[in-house]
Amino acid sequence: MPHFADFLTSRIAETRSVACVGLDPVLESLPDAVRVRHHDPVEAVRAFCLGVIDAVADAVPAVKPQSACFERYGSRGVAVLEAVCSHARSRGLCVVLDAKRGDIGVSAQHYAAAAVHAGAHAITVNAYLGFDTVEPYLDAGLGVFALVRTSNPGSDAVQDPRLHDGRTVAAMMAERVAALGAARRGASGLSDVGAVVGATKAAQGVELRRLMPSQVFLVPGYGAQGGTAADIRALARAGAKDPAEAGVLVNASRSVIYARGVGAWQENIRTAAATMTEELGTAVAGEPR
Repeated sequence: MPHFADFLTSRIAETRSVACVGLDPVLESLPDAVRVRHHDPVEAVRAFCLGVIDAVADAVPAVKPQSACFERYGSRGVAVLEAVCSHARSRGLCVVLDAKRGDIGVSAQHYAAAAVHAGAHAITVNAYLGFDTVEPYLDAGLGVFALVRTSNPGSDAVQDPRLHDGRTVAAMMAERVAALGAARRGASGLSDVGAVVGATKAAQGVELRRLMPSQVFLVPGYGAQGGTAADIRALARAGAKDPAEAGVLVNASRSVIYARGVGAWQENIRTAAATMTEELGTAVAGEPR
């Protein structure tokens, strides 16, 4: 596999976008046209996700399939996940598998092999069992995004408490992410060890960015969850003059894939992705696309 951060930044440079479209298919939310045509839930999910990919492939650098949305359908769902990842790769997209894996030793090696087999370029991981749980994914050639400061309200109770030296738990995790990624920077200057930092926690973003200057931030919470383009500015690398230098990949799912408008459903999605790209371009580099 190519160095993950270098591949991602090349895609960002090509599309002039830091937007990532989350593929979180929920049957009840799919467009009527898809559900009417495909009565089988698994086939409906397949058709929808492939259609989303085709709608956004020229507008954004990456997609993020949520593994749980496919795993719920058993082996057929996993087969659809693999087909979705394969199609995304064929369209030149960077594929971030959102699985939040976190286990030790051989178990982590198995999870890493599964992610590679599925066709992911990178995977989200939970390193709260220790950073030895992350290394098998790197050894398998994947980029990783370790959970540091997540967007869900319940994370405050775990990630905000202060240690004896005054650091928050999130700051401690940020330092560990930076240390693990220090030797894994590519030609872009960014590491293939990244961090998940929620847009809804942007108030802490300046300090987390100071601690992780070479990390790509995968940023959930934008759009339907309340995060705005202004929140993203605090998470971008200082002095970035171009989207590819910003070190952020901003995810939106519902606000893009279930976008409503006057056109056909794929057209509405394409328009939502383009709007997101324009908003984020101004936020991270001071200029629209």
